[in-house]
Amino acid sequence: MTVTSPMEHVASWYAASANSAPRRPALTGDIQCDVCVVGAGFTGISAALHLAEQGFQVVLLEASRVGFGASGRNGGQIVNSYSRDMDMIESRYGSETARVLGDMAFEGNRIIRERVADYGIDCDLRDGNLFAACNGKQMAGLREHKALWERYGHQQLELLEGEAVKREVGSDRYSGALVDHSGGHMHPLNLVLGQAAAFESLGGVIHEQTPVDRLTHGERVRLETPGGVVSAARVVMAGNAYLNGVLPELESKSMPCGTQIIVTEPLGEDRGRALLPNGLAVEDCNYLLDYYRLTADNRLLYGGGVNYGGQDPADIEAVIRPKMEKTFPGLKGVSIDYAWSGNFLMTLNRLPQFGVINDNVYYAQGYSGHGVTCTHLAGRLIAEVMTGREERFDAFAGLPHLPFPGGRMLRVPLSALGAWYYSTRDRLGF
Repeated sequence: MTVTSPMEHVASWYAASANSAPRRPALTGDIQCDVCVVGAGFTGISAALHLAEQGFQVVLLEASRVGFGASGRNGGQIVNSYSRDMDMIESRYGSETARVLGDMAFEGNRIIRERVADYGIDCDLRDGNLFAACNGKQMAGLREHKALWERYGHQQLELLEGEAVKREVGSDRYSGALVDHSGGHMHPLNLVLGQAAAFESLGGVIHEQTPVDRLTHGERVRLETPGGVVSAARVVMAGNAYLNGVLPELESKSMPCGTQIIVTEPLGEDRGRALLPNGLAVEDCNYLLDYYRLTADNRLLYGGGVNYGGQDPADIEAVIRPKMEKTFPGLKGVSIDYAWSGNFLMTLNRLPQFGVINDNVYYAQGYSGHGVTCTHLAGRLIAEVMTGREERFDAFAGLPHLPFPGGRMLRVPLSALGAWYYSTRDRLGF
């Protein structure tokens, strides 16, 4: 993989196929605004766009480029709900919290589609994703999952068993599957770039290559950058796994995790259709799951694995190629044109962290692998709470978040040990 500057996008297929976008100048001098958003990924851009639509004067600061982090590197899958199922939320946090969160579980998906339609965003949006069961226990779990989602009003689901799975995935690995016809996939970097352009069309201002070095709380928040200072009545911290110590009080309750993706050479339409006949995005049901889909130019994009602590493996292709070839033996030896990794932020309870510090610094982070949809929901909720509608934001903000056991020194080895345990159970079918 080509080494890139930390101020530029990684050398991914997304960056190579991205729509044209301007370079936004770094901040120079001192400015004031109603709201300063820190981080130009899905959370930050979603919040900024919602706020600009409601008349706020918004300035957005990005340490590198729009979509530099997970928002421009992920698998591109639109997966509904959260990283924890609603039954767990209900049993742990009560029926009222589950009701409010359940009412929002599919809203992020709708927001993405509204943005694409309203602003004419070209991001190769396609319908449908599939959860694949590798054994009987996982298939039983998918039946329960379907019934659970239907309790919360989601009816666009279809169970597939046995040979019916072959209608959607050309692999012998799976005993069954659950298709979510309302899900989908897209080019995530183009989605965030399109929303950034929409934000700017409403008068919003973006400064790239403008890291925040220091945040000082007060009636107006002061954000110091290498080239200037922003004074804002309110701030949205949306750096997720890339905040780099700006809000140290949150670090003990979250952990960056790396995931890796490879993209093949173009396979051609016929070969691509043999792998995924109807073009659905797929993720399996393992604890350390694999996920994959076809790109617009008929490449297979295949991801998987988790590196706790966010360190990159020395050879990404060596990690992911065996997983791809296990799923699709016919791709043995195919050329890999792109390989990259990126960090997402995980919390101990796998639910996102929302909150407010000092009454005017808002944050949303820690989507634990379900960020594509939940980030878009987060942006809407931040705009709601800033206009006096607090119930939905507070339902997330009220979720308790505990530090990882062992603190910063032990959170990586302990999490890796837990992942080994659950992945071993997956392999043995327990």
